[in-house]
Amino acid sequence: MSEAEATTSSSEPTNPLEAGEKSGDEFAEPDAKRRKTAGKSDDKKYKLEERLGGILCCAVCLDLPRAAVYQCSNGHLMCAGCFTHVLADARLRDETATCPSCRVEINKTMATRNLAVENAVSELPSECQFCNKQFPRNSLEKHEDEECEERFISITPPRGDGKSQLVFSVRISGCKYHRIGCPWRGPLHERAQHELECGHPHKTGAEVMDALQLLDQQMVDERKLYNTIFELLGYEKITFNDIQLKPYRTDEFVHRLFYESSRFSAFNNQWVVKARINNSQKDPTQSSERDMTYQLILKSKISTPMSLSYIVLRGPVGDIKVSPRVHQFDFTEQENETPYVSLPLPDTAECNRLLAAKTINFRLIMFLASK
Repeated sequence: MSEAEATTSSSEPTNPLEAGEKSGDEFAEPDAKRRKTAGKSDDKKYKLEERLGGILCCAVCLDLPRAAVYQCSNGHLMCAGCFTHVLADARLRDETATCPSCRVEINKTMATRNLAVENAVSELPSECQFCNKQFPRNSLEKHEDEECEERFISITPPRGDGKSQLVFSVRISGCKYHRIGCPWRGPLHERAQHELECGHPHKTGAEVMDALQLLDQQMVDERKLYNTIFELLGYEKITFNDIQLKPYRTDEFVHRLFYESSRFSAFNNQWVVKARINNSQKDPTQSSERDMTYQLILKSKISTPMSLSYIVLRGPVGDIKVSPRVHQFDFTEQENETPYVSLPLPDTAECNRLLAAKTINFRLIMFLASK
């Protein structure tokens, strides 16, 4: 062997692993490609519905909408509750409502419902609050109301004949000793075990009487309301008006929001209904709880007193949710305004919905006592 050949052969790698490493480096993937493939493998750790849940969530509460979905002109999504809350806050501040993401103007005319997102969200899985199984959101309510074997039960107070009623309902359950003060609430499959261990059957007679008196008082109040309404329906002079309240501002340095109706006629006199938020709280936007109060104002001059009863109900125009409450006031020449009384709304969300609307509509029924 010549000296040149020996030199050449000695320079070649003798370890096959070293040779493999060299050939592997030549065919190695670029760094950019390795990063892309690594990212794809990380994405697979999260299910598609989880990724969609983060994309389709409300821009305000960051939760998936349960009903209607609104969007601004730039496409940012808001659930119906947050949308009305944003509009209500703007109404209270006397400002223009804006999207919380991009600050573009929004209102019930400019913001539109996104039906595609609503349909997509309705197909995403959600967990049953009773059995913890997952179902499509569009069938979850039916499952919880009718199909779930672990749904809650509710025992209503006795009827007039003394018999108790067992009513199936969601989110409410009760021990059969609830009438003597047992506060237990839970799913159906745990009820039997609880009743075996419940200590309320062994309470003293005095403790049982305290619990029964509270329930009896609630029933007395409810029966009194119905009896009062039936008695008023027997009055000779009854009239009703469909009222529309419109928003206005006070002339104070800090303008406060109030609502007022147009004049309407009843019993040959002119009347006005006025309403305010949180009893004219200085800044209602700082409160998480909101309610409305209203008063009835007599605009005509009268020479003899008028004993008037009145009640607010949902009328044919509008969809306000109110509970019946009867109020009575004696109008005189000096006293022509009733005190502010609560407009019996179910919760703050309903108050926000009314504030977000341009007007508030309801039916006012008035009963005039005969002399």
